[in-house]
Amino acid sequence: MNKTILITGSILGVLSIILGAFGAHALKELISYASQQTFETGVRYQMYHALLLLFIGGSSFIKQKTKKIIFYLVVIGVILFSGSIYGLATNELSGFNFKSIGFITPIGGLFLIVAWGFMIVDFFNISHKK
Repeated sequence: MNKTILITGSILGVLSIILGAFGAHALKELISYASQQTFETGVRYQMYHALLLLFIGGSSFIKQKTKKIIFYLVVIGVILFSGSIYGLATNELSGFNFKSIGFITPIGGLFLIVAWGFMIVDFFNISHKK
């Protein structure tokens, strides 16, 4: 599972760099400044969670069961949160009205928050053996 987590974190990281560059350059003339900032928020949160996956994939302080839970929460959370933000930011370029599914953004955010919560609980449960 650690390998899967590390690979997924790496993929999310490189995609956030690509999407960030795309947003800063290709979308610059196509969407408003406010939409560019919204797009950047999606990129930023995707990168934060790519780094989280890299951390948990390489950590021995987190139980394997918790790593698996965090992995799924982060992947689903990034898809829902960042994915919906990308759609909302570029809504004016699409024939689909992403505002109609905007309710999934906070659901994705909740998944991300819960993932961090699982990690915190595991850290509290670390025993202090000598």
